[in-house]
Amino acid sequence: MDFLKTVITGGAVVNFFTVIAGTLIGMLFKKGIPERVKATLMNGMALCVLYIGITGLFEDGTNILIIIASFAIGAVVGELADFDGIVNRLGTGLEKSLGKGDTKIADGFVTATLLFCVGAMTVVGSIDSGISGDNSTLYSKSIIDGVSSVALTSSLGIGVMLSAIPVLVIEGGLTLLASVVSPILTEAAVAHMSVIGSLLIIAIALNMLGLTKIKVMNYLPSVFLPLIFCLLL
Repeated sequence: MDFLKTVITGGAVVNFFTVIAGTLIGMLFKKGIPERVKATLMNGMALCVLYIGITGLFEDGTNILIIIASFAIGAVVGELADFDGIVNRLGTGLEKSLGKGDTKIADGFVTATLLFCVGAMTVVGSIDSGISGDNSTLYSKSIIDGVSSVALTSSLGIGVMLSAIPVLVIEGGLTLLASVVSPILTEAAVAHMSVIGSLLIIAIALNMLGLTKIKVMNYLPSVFLPLIFCLLL
């Protein structure tokens, strides 16, 4: 019950509401922002995302072989399960049922979900919240996501708000999971998970800049495989 209370009152819920608040603010200013300004704003956001990803790569005690193996196996699992396709179909379905022709709900939902849910701060913050009740990392992430959601919404629309749901589910789920698997959550495992999450954030930034079309969602299993490898080693 203590861990459930942590989830309900902790960083995951705060993050949920900051994404919603940021989206609402972004919708207020959306029509008043020229398209060229939106494009420049999105490119600026992409560069900030790239910076976040790069700064998360330098973790002590990581083994490149574990990272490579996690990516290789995770990519196969993710591609066979087609997580990217599932999320895109979900977003497209929401777009058809809720959206208008130019709202790009699917793009907003997928982009924001990946940006807010994949990365070192999500993993480390949720683990800290679950094990020690320390929500400081998730609170910091909430501020970043709130500001990011304003910028994303001005370009991608209301679909960004829908990402608040997976934010709550994933961060809350990881917080609860941390209390269960804490015996195998070594510093090495967390470090490897953070590096892989940061690499996926870099991939998101490259997609946002239009340089690549990487199916980032299909690599998500890679984030959790270091738990197994570090336990075996």
